[in-house]
Amino acid sequence: MKYKSNFFFEKIFKTILKITSLIVIGIFILLFYSLVERSIPSLFQNGLEILFGTSWDPNFEIFGGAPAILGTLFSSAIALIFALPISLCIAIFYTEYGPVRLRPFISGIMDLLAAIPSVIYGIWGLWTLSPILKINFQEPIIASIGFIPIFSGPAYGLSIFLASLILTIMITPIISSISIDIFSKTPMHLREGMFALGATKWEVIKNVVFPFAKRGVFAATILGLGRALGETMAVTMVIGNSYLWPFKSVSLFASASTITSKIASEFPESVVNLIHNSSLISLALILLIISISINFVAEIISKKSVGG
Repeated sequence: MKYKSNFFFEKIFKTILKITSLIVIGIFILLFYSLVERSIPSLFQNGLEILFGTSWDPNFEIFGGAPAILGTLFSSAIALIFALPISLCIAIFYTEYGPVRLRPFISGIMDLLAAIPSVIYGIWGLWTLSPILKINFQEPIIASIGFIPIFSGPAYGLSIFLASLILTIMITPIISSISIDIFSKTPMHLREGMFALGATKWEVIKNVVFPFAKRGVFAATILGLGRALGETMAVTMVIGNSYLWPFKSVSLFASASTITSKIASEFPESVVNLIHNSSLISLALILLIISISINFVAEIISKKSVGG
C-alpha cells in the first residue's frame, strides 16, 4: 500500500510539472501572438520601413525603426565588450587570487550592484556621470582626435557611449557572479594535477579553469546581453533620445535612441494614433525576435562547442 501511495503522489507531482511547463509555453505564445496582432496595422502601412526606414514622424505617419534597432544593438554590443573582460577579471581574482576574507565583501558588492533598480543607475548617470564624462573624457578626446568620425563632436554628455557605460555597470555583476560560480566548480583534482606538473597559477587558469568554465561563461555572457538589450529606464535617461544616430552622426558621443527608450518615451502619447501605437508595438516585436534569435544562435554555438 505504501508503494502505491508513493506512486500516486509521484504521478501527481509529474502532472503538476507538466502543467507548469505548459503554462510557461502558453504565456510566451500569447505574448508573441498579442505583439503580432497589434503590429499588423503598422506592418500593413509601413511594410519593411519599420526595419530599414530612418525617419520617425508621427505627424505624417512615417515610422522607420532602423535608428532604434541599430542603437539597441550597438549600445548592447559596446556594453558587452566592456563588461566581459571586467567580469572575467573579477571572477579570476575572486576564485584564484583574492584573500578569503575579502571574498564575502566582493560577492556582497556584486549582489548589491545587481539589486539596484535601473532608474537609480539612470539618475546617477544623468546627474553625476554625464557631466564628469563630458568635461573629463568626451571634450578632451574630441579636441585631440575629433577628426575621426566616430570620435567627432560636439560633446553633449548624454550619448550612446554613456548609455553603453551604464549598461556595462549593470550587466557586469550578472556576468561576474555566474562566472565566479562556474570557476569555483572547477574540479580540484584537475587543478592539483596541473600544479603537480609544475604549472604556474596562470597556466592552471588558462589550461584548466577556462576550458572547464567556457560554456558557463558563454551562458553568462548571453544572459548579460539579454539584460542590456531589454534595459529601458536607465538607457532612456542617459542616451539623449535623438533619432539621428548613426545616419546623421556616427560618433559614439552623439545622442541616440534604442527600441526600449523609444517605446518608453512615446508610448503614453501614442494611444491616440493607431498607427503610431502599432509601430511602437512593432518595435517591441522586433526586440523580442532579436532576443529569441540571439538565444537560439547561442544554443547552437554551445552545442557545437560541446560536440567539438
